[in-house]
Amino acid sequence: MIAAPLHIVNERLMLCPTGVLLWPAQRLMAVADLHLEKASHFAARGRMLPPYDTRETLRKLAFALRRYAPHHLVLLGDSFHDAEGHSRLAEEDRATLLGLLAGLRVTWVLGNHDPAPPENLPGEAVEELALGPMRFRHIGGGPILRHKEGEISGHYHPKASLETRAGRVSRPCFLTGPQHVVLPAFGALTGGLDVRSPVLAPLAPRNGRVFLLGTDRLHSAPVSFVMPEGTGTKMPAPAEDDLLPAGHRPPPLETVKVRRRL
Repeated sequence: MIAAPLHIVNERLMLCPTGVLLWPAQRLMAVADLHLEKASHFAARGRMLPPYDTRETLRKLAFALRRYAPHHLVLLGDSFHDAEGHSRLAEEDRATLLGLLAGLRVTWVLGNHDPAPPENLPGEAVEELALGPMRFRHIGGGPILRHKEGEISGHYHPKASLETRAGRVSRPCFLTGPQHVVLPAFGALTGGLDVRSPVLAPLAPRNGRVFLLGTDRLHSAPVSFVMPEGTGTKMPAPAEDDLLPAGHRPPPLETVKVRRRL
């Protein structure tokens, strides 16, 4: 699996095709918007969905934790779909989650769906985590010092559509700018917001880039090449040197193989 390095305020971060962000210098892994127990939330309201979302999300999380072996796991909010989601975990899923968190420093950044810390689960709950020059928040766009601080956030479930020679491709993505990264939603039952939406305009500068999730690598392009969703507008296909697997451009976007441990 191939990841793309990204440099923000002199810190080297890694964007991974699994949808997680790594900060190797801190042995830290960040993940956003798990939305655990979303299906059970809707089932309680008469909208029946396949009840396997939590188990599939935990399977994905287990894979990322095994592969990268972080010391610090930061969950960037909306880890549960509602404030009572933790109480609806099946016993098997609760045991799985406890096993995954065992031995880790765990930080639960509170989100709009889960504004209170989950009960009977390890870790500390915070509105915002400040660690060195980085600010970890659920919703991006908060105050940061220009050229001195970076912001890592979730909430918006960014996705992007690109016109390629093979046709239109739409995927969840990382959205990056000079001082921020918005992570894609990690949950198995989550939608997405087009990065060209006006809501994301403050976090999607024209000099920003998107990193679309692929099976084993990311595909990067400038924000300006993203197709507005639903317009049907055809845009010129990006040049070969603009739309390439992330890292096939000169540094700092060189391709590296992520080792199994940070």
